[in-house]
Amino acid sequence: MTINLKNFLQDKPKLSKMGEFQELEPIEGLEISAVSADLYGTGRDDVCLFYFKDGTNFAAVYTNNSICSESIIWNKHIRKSQIKALLVNTKNANTFTGQQGKDAMDLISKTLAKNLTLRESQKKDGTTQVIKPNEILFASTGVIGEKYPSQKIKTNIPNLVEKLREKQNKFVWFKAASSIMTTDTRPKLAFETCRVWNKDIRISAIAKGSGMIAPNMGTMLSFVFTDADIPSVYLKSLLKKAVTNSFNTITVDSDTSTNDMVAIFATGKVKTGKFYNVLDPKLKDFENALQRVLLNLAKQIVSDGEGAKKFITVRVINARSINMAKNISFSIANSPLFKTAMAAEDPNWGRIVMGIGKSGEAVSPEKIEIKIGEFKVAEKGRAAENIDEKKIKEYMQWDSIIVEINLKIGQANFECYTCDFTKDYIDINADYRS
Repeated sequence: MTINLKNFLQDKPKLSKMGEFQELEPIEGLEISAVSADLYGTGRDDVCLFYFKDGTNFAAVYTNNSICSESIIWNKHIRKSQIKALLVNTKNANTFTGQQGKDAMDLISKTLAKNLTLRESQKKDGTTQVIKPNEILFASTGVIGEKYPSQKIKTNIPNLVEKLREKQNKFVWFKAASSIMTTDTRPKLAFETCRVWNKDIRISAIAKGSGMIAPNMGTMLSFVFTDADIPSVYLKSLLKKAVTNSFNTITVDSDTSTNDMVAIFATGKVKTGKFYNVLDPKLKDFENALQRVLLNLAKQIVSDGEGAKKFITVRVINARSINMAKNISFSIANSPLFKTAMAAEDPNWGRIVMGIGKSGEAVSPEKIEIKIGEFKVAEKGRAAENIDEKKIKEYMQWDSIIVEINLKIGQANFECYTCDFTKDYIDINADYRS
């Protein structure tokens, strides 16, 4: 399986060689393919298929936007705990597409089910199975409100099915992650191992996302694959918790998409013992590994924010409650004034003060201490003494910056992750449909 370099449409400084990416290991029970349906008109890969011949347990978390894509609406109507396939397209969101978008889901699901069934019938082992349309999930990302390219996708389904590969090496994972990108400048991949019932378990995952990123996820997709044998009901609980502590701690531009989707698939090929509940200690190592995978991907998304040059951590400590710390950290992180100051490498800590105040949280200004990196810039309701702006500006030239707000009124802490706003953000989004 070759890498389609046309996935990378522009020569951008963030582009990295494949060797720089983490090595993902194969997941038994999973097959992957990615092809071009020419949705961009450039020949880049834009449709990706994940196939589970023997079925897979799954769970998913979707956008909180009250308007969502027909793909998500389709998925929510599936009442099965096991599915057979996931089809992902980029370039088109299939959102606000009316009856045409709904009909497309029906057409493509039937076409894909037919082609997968035909493939199974041609295998030499003599086994036969029928894949049903309601065993297929969908994910879409791209422009909202444009007619869904159902015929282009339908036409390329036979090729997509034919190119399914059971052995996922680094090239296969890279190709899949590249095929789901929109304004991303690089694919996002993560891998972890853990132990469940003294068995080695693999977790491989990909994601896309660059803009329209906010808590409750953003215009992002993430797909997690594991060979663990974990029931769907437990997967759902574990996934929701991991999303809360990963994708819901990031923001690029405070906008929440119509198409957000994070899904986990457990093929069950590594047989483990029975779990009595989601709090079973035997699941703890898996829970921690899943959390690391999603947080890794979440940080990659922020690092690749549209036009971003800096990765910024906004840390609030010693608040009265987690919610208080969370509200203040996001109030700062979502401020265009704060984000542009970061882009300008300007230690204008007044914009941090503004962000604290506009959160609506009751704070004690005379107790607040603010740091940029290790440098104290404000304390006791005023500017800190002996501020060395030259050293702070030197620190702010780094590509990773930490801002810390110590409220000194409690013991709760929270940190979120964001990026700066540059002129490139405007250029990218002004030309989004071009």
